[in-house]
Amino acid sequence: MSEGLARQSPIKVSHEGDQLITSGANFLGMTKKDLVEQAVAFYLDARREEMQARMQGLLSRLDGTRAARVSLLTGIDRETLERLGGVPEEEDGRRPSGTSESGGGRDGSAS
Repeated sequence: MSEGLARQSPIKVSHEGDQLITSGANFLGMTKKDLVEQAVAFYLDARREEMQARMQGLLSRLDGTRAARVSLLTGIDRETLERLGGVPEEEDGRRPSGTSESGGGRDGSAS
């Protein structure tokens, strides 16, 4: 996707927040969009170490098992996953049954 065609995403802020953004943008001589983008970049840069520590904490929970991946992605702890029936591990690196690497149609033929 080229820069000029990038999709814009609206954000929701409180009425008070919008007034603050509007006033700040007016007094700084910039658009609200530019103010919000620069403010978010500044804020995240100021908290970079905190973000990195949190990412490292999350990554340290991954031990190479499917259960660890499911737990991290769903937010369900490993004990609860086990209580609910567990997560079967992949055997021999094979795909789960019913899937095909051929990418063909439903009858297995190439499309």
